[in-house]
Amino acid sequence: MEIPETRYAETPEGLNVAYKTLGTGPRDIVFLPYMAATDVIWDEPSFAYVLGRLADMGRLVCIDPTGSGAADPISLTALPTPETWMDDIRVVLDAIGSSSASLICHAFGAMGTLFAATYPERTESLVLIDSYARAAWAEDYPIGWPPEACEAVVETTKQAWGNGTSGSVFAPSRAGDETFRRWHARYERAAFGPAAVAAFMRWVLALDISAVLPTIRVPTLVMHQRRGRVFPRAFGEYVADKIPGARFEVLDDEDTFLFSKSADAVVDDIQKFITGAPPLRDPDRAFATVLFTDFVGSTPKLATVGDRRWQQLIDEHDHLAARELDRHRGRKVRTTGDGLVATFDGPARAVRCAQALISAVRPLGVELRAGLHAGEVELRPNDIGGIAVHIGQRVSSLAGPGEVLVSRTVTDLVAGSGLEFDERGEHELKGVPGKWAIYAVRS
Repeated sequence: MEIPETRYAETPEGLNVAYKTLGTGPRDIVFLPYMAATDVIWDEPSFAYVLGRLADMGRLVCIDPTGSGAADPISLTALPTPETWMDDIRVVLDAIGSSSASLICHAFGAMGTLFAATYPERTESLVLIDSYARAAWAEDYPIGWPPEACEAVVETTKQAWGNGTSGSVFAPSRAGDETFRRWHARYERAAFGPAAVAAFMRWVLALDISAVLPTIRVPTLVMHQRRGRVFPRAFGEYVADKIPGARFEVLDDEDTFLFSKSADAVVDDIQKFITGAPPLRDPDRAFATVLFTDFVGSTPKLATVGDRRWQQLIDEHDHLAARELDRHRGRKVRTTGDGLVATFDGPARAVRCAQALISAVRPLGVELRAGLHAGEVELRPNDIGGIAVHIGQRVSSLAGPGEVLVSRTVTDLVAGSGLEFDERGEHELKGVPGKWAIYAVRS
């Protein structure tokens, strides 16, 4: 097989994502492997064979996302956010002129899952293999690993990184294959250095995309190893249970499908699913982060400055808001008289936009407050609807002058962004069932 050329696509932040394409056909297929190193994966015959099979279905796209493999390196103190890696898919699809694609995610599925939820119109189908919504234990997630186990996994991986011994975890049947071990060692080193893999693993193990799963409206196939040598089968069952209409399939081979003897059967099932799955998505719904802002003490302010100056303040606010929304890739849904409602395809960008807007209007002599929530929204011609919108509005009503409050869902999705939060306790939100944990963004 001829190894395809590595190409680059530039992100809005000016970094370069690496990608390769192979094959042609009626559909595009984005493959996101358990480690991203597009220049090395082709050197292992069993891996290359699976890639060739996938390319038989259409144009195959393999991506090294920001900070990994052949992509531009980044500082370990400023790791990419989930939305950054999600955005890498969009950037590559734009670069190759693709309007939509099927996504196949192996092990780390957050990147593709977020993309499918946020851009259902660009996602034909989603395949998650040995994936998970979160790894760490929580009271409402008893199948997760305790904190000490997560840290042990990170340290063990870091110490063994680059010598290839972890290859036997993914392919136990090849534990004595020295050629395979040497290749896996090169694969690891091409993906990350030891310090980088430790930082990325801590970031990944802290992620929680559980809230995203129920918002997925694309055909989804969840495949998981019966014995779950890397991630327990319960992880996959949880994911399949939370995604509406998802199909769950158990894999019996002890090797991961990239190296297993049953790889053909697995790819056959993927092919049937991708080429024959009925469309389930509703194009009028998508996962988004909703931002509400408004002036604090607007009535006394109006009484103080008068109608004419008040209208000038509103106009200046709207101008500054348009500038900040453009900078942070937000979409204004509507104004609210003395504030706005906007949506974002990434929660970290939404939080930073709220902070920037509060700072921008302060010289005008007014204070804004802001609230954010991430969830599924109904996309209407000139508005949005759904429970996520109500939650965002209620969260905003709790904020004080110059304060940005967010829901727990937002904090779960911005791990690694550098944003810090202070707990504000649990609150009952009017018209919304249950109690909600609220957090304030630390300035």
